[in-house]
Amino acid sequence: MAKDAPKKTEAADESAEGEAEGGAKKKLPMMLIIIGAVVAVLVLGGGGTAAFLMMGHKDPAAAGKQAKAKPKDEKKGDKKDDKSGIVVADGPDGVVFFTPPDIVVNMQTADGRPTFLKLKLTFELPDKATADDIEPDMPRLQDMFQTFLRELRPEDLQGSQGSYELRMELLRRVNLVVAPAKVNTVLIEEMLIN
Repeated sequence: MAKDAPKKTEAADESAEGEAEGGAKKKLPMMLIIIGAVVAVLVLGGGGTAAFLMMGHKDPAAAGKQAKAKPKDEKKGDKKDDKSGIVVADGPDGVVFFTPPDIVVNMQTADGRPTFLKLKLTFELPDKATADDIEPDMPRLQDMFQTFLRELRPEDLQGSQGSYELRMELLRRVNLVVAPAKVNTVLIEEMLIN
């Protein structure tokens, strides 16, 4: 038995060494998990901070400066009527730009599929007095736009020729509604067909 005792102690020593190595092996994956978690927190925190800064965080001091800047824009001649969506702005050479609210109409199609036209128009006027004359006629203008544009088909507006004909028809009809005032030009700022 004396011979067996040293073997047992050698086996016990080997198992103790195995546990020490196993403990080190268990610590290594745990350290990797902790390091990975710290890196993930740093990356996500940095991404969140970058998104916060890029999304346009505004401090109260900057908001106060912007609020003060708006009256300056109004002094330049821009006027927006909040309840009707009309914008009046001074243009070059004394002309005035009058922008009515956007127009959205349902157009006719051969296959009966619903198709919508969205127009953003601007009228070039000779002076501010004309803008004041046009504003009371906006319900008539909107009715005229709805009636005329609903009869159009998407193929009527294709290409530059279609845009030109639309502008000329709108100009003729607008001048009929606002007479004796006169609109110089109808500008199409945006035209979307969906």
